[in-house]
Amino acid sequence: MKIPFKDAFITDNSNECDKGALFVKCAQNSRFAEEAQKKGAKIISLSECKELLGVDKKLQIIGITGTNGKTTTAAIIAHLLNALGFKSALCGTRGAFIGEQIIGEKGLTTAPILQTLDYLALASKAGCKFFVMEVSSHALVQKRIESLQFVAKIFTNLTQDHLDFHKDLAHYQAAKESFFTDETLKFINADSVQIAYNPKNALSYGIKHSADYSASEFDLNSGIKATLNFKGEKVMINSPLVGLFNLYNLLCACACINELVRPNLSALQKAISTFKGVSGRVEEVAERAIVDFAHTPDGIEKVLEALPNKKLIVVLGAGGDRDKTKRPLMAKAAKKFAHKLIITSDNPRSENPNDIIADILSGISQDESVFVEVDRKKAIEKALTMQKDDEFVVILGKGDENYQEIKGVKYPFSDKDAVREITTNLKKDK
Repeated sequence: MKIPFKDAFITDNSNECDKGALFVKCAQNSRFAEEAQKKGAKIISLSECKELLGVDKKLQIIGITGTNGKTTTAAIIAHLLNALGFKSALCGTRGAFIGEQIIGEKGLTTAPILQTLDYLALASKAGCKFFVMEVSSHALVQKRIESLQFVAKIFTNLTQDHLDFHKDLAHYQAAKESFFTDETLKFINADSVQIAYNPKNALSYGIKHSADYSASEFDLNSGIKATLNFKGEKVMINSPLVGLFNLYNLLCACACINELVRPNLSALQKAISTFKGVSGRVEEVAERAIVDFAHTPDGIEKVLEALPNKKLIVVLGAGGDRDKTKRPLMAKAAKKFAHKLIITSDNPRSENPNDIIADILSGISQDESVFVEVDRKKAIEKALTMQKDDEFVVILGKGDENYQEIKGVKYPFSDKDAVREITTNLKKDK
């Protein structure tokens, strides 16, 4: 990328370099530094880049990693900080934001380091005190957070994902663990698969096991009502979010906030009640029609079990060119809760959608409750058309994505828009 600077520009791409350009050298591009220099670029370090861009050294960075929950936990933390008077920026799967202002479009969960430094510079200029970011396992392996100093680090959970990249669960876990080797303040989920971490400045949160921060006396029947135990202090919360998984997200976020800013607890309670959720995460986009981003076996199970006592019509696909071993497991998780299950395409990428669907179906027995429709929009239409008054349609995998990637092309497509269009047409036909 190019960032304008005075009468030149800063770049991390040697192909963009010419005389006078500033090439920021990092772990990912160091082998191209000589090429950049030959083209007349000046080589600068990441620390020099931060100084040139005006990144505030006092800007406090909070990093969140884990298989599931990163996006919602990051959004909760940013919301709570802003509500408590601490201006904050946020970046991750959904893009980058300062409050409601979008400063970066959707891309990688964790951007290349120069892009992140640009976000940090914009946050600094806006007077932000905190910068909340999702940290992916890919980014940890590829050193995309090089040079960043964190004030707090969070581990949400660990279940199967990204084995196309990491090859096996052990390497995936090792990638996550690499984030927690230093003495930074850290928050570890006591109820998840246990990971290795530096115990210095480590705090735990959990519900099933003893932890520094815990939740008790909770009611998940309508939203979330719970008592959070803050090292001897009790905080009653009432949130419109749904599901046990979101109670973990709230607990973790509140633990982090409490340690960093020691808020007035009544103000914290109020701030929690005003967080309405994240677009595309268990979002009811039409009456009894829900869209969610869940695309792992564990994520699917947690979302569907958060909708108890409901007959569910589940629409499910799996991404192409990604971990194939999770596909049958995703189907098993969905069928466990689904009254009816429709298997379809997600982002097939370079793969044949029918091959992906065959992998998904290999995990379950095909009975009269299982349907196949390759075309995703038609699958959504099938679910909404067959829906009865006592059934909820749950469309999994893409959340608020606005494209479908097929053979290298990203075609405009939104589950949310499809649901709204189809439900509107169905009402007209009645």
